[in-house]
Amino acid sequence: MSVPLRQSLTVARYLARQRLHRNEKFPLLVELEPLFQCNLSCSFCGKIQYPDHILKKRMPIEQALEAIEECGAPMVSIAGGEPLVHSEIHLLVEELIKRKKFVYLCTNGILLEKKLDLFKPSPYFGFVVHLDGMRERHDEFVEREGTFDKAVAAMKEAQRRGFRVNTNTTFLSTDTPKTVRDVLDFLNDELKVDQMMISPAYAYEKAPDQEHFPGVEEARQTFAEAFADGHRKRWRLNHTPLFLDFLEGKVDFECTPWGIPSYSLFGWQKPCYLMSDGYTTTYKELLETTDWSKYGRGKDPRCDNCLAHCGYEPTAVMASTKSVRQALRAIVQQ
Repeated sequence: MSVPLRQSLTVARYLARQRLHRNEKFPLLVELEPLFQCNLSCSFCGKIQYPDHILKKRMPIEQALEAIEECGAPMVSIAGGEPLVHSEIHLLVEELIKRKKFVYLCTNGILLEKKLDLFKPSPYFGFVVHLDGMRERHDEFVEREGTFDKAVAAMKEAQRRGFRVNTNTTFLSTDTPKTVRDVLDFLNDELKVDQMMISPAYAYEKAPDQEHFPGVEEARQTFAEAFADGHRKRWRLNHTPLFLDFLEGKVDFECTPWGIPSYSLFGWQKPCYLMSDGYTTTYKELLETTDWSKYGRGKDPRCDNCLAHCGYEPTAVMASTKSVRQALRAIVQQ
């Protein structure tokens, strides 16, 4: 089982409380963006296209903590931008851990080895390194030679020091079942990372490159072929089985965007991490003022090619809790 038992039990209790109180909309995890600035300029990214005065801003720790406390989510993914550029990011992580939040710090790995001394291993904390393919493909993706080797070296050092090390890999229309298998085999068998996340690239409106985002059917065919022959069960994928079924096209779900909301320098983002239709000051306001019925495939054209975990993983999690069979599948991660 790749998900730590402590985290699994905490999330299970959290879900039980939500059901007991008959809450229909609640967050499982918050995508926290304390800055947008990054030390890379990837053409597929829609998060770094803001003007310089926005890129220079940093979210105060107190503001971030207030947002996380208000919504009550048990897990926090710190993204960006590049979080390690934030001079107080280690203090934010420390405060979230004190509150027993499970924290994932997402990084491209360039600054990771240099910053390791600022952090302490904890069952509530892990690094998530974006590794988007093997060496040549990854360096081409991030548009800087040498980033793959730098990230891998940092991951090995973090593992040596006792940190949990996870990865996130984005796949484009140029990927094949073989490129998917190659990188996941490497991460699983050679680097032996704790958990791996996978994601079809989303067509950010602001991204300079709009030509290489896969459609739904294209992505599902790629994943179905990559997962065949027992590979899916062998990899330590940090997803519910039902979400992986969804990626393969075995089941279909409606999006649950409030389940993994985004909080950034601008506030709570409507309706999700990937689309910006305005912002609210509180999570409660986000829930009450967003017309959720407008979003999803067949409702908003921007959603038509989206298979992102921030919308569909919460749906899969809730579906798993309603079935004994699916709950058992989630426990054994098959």
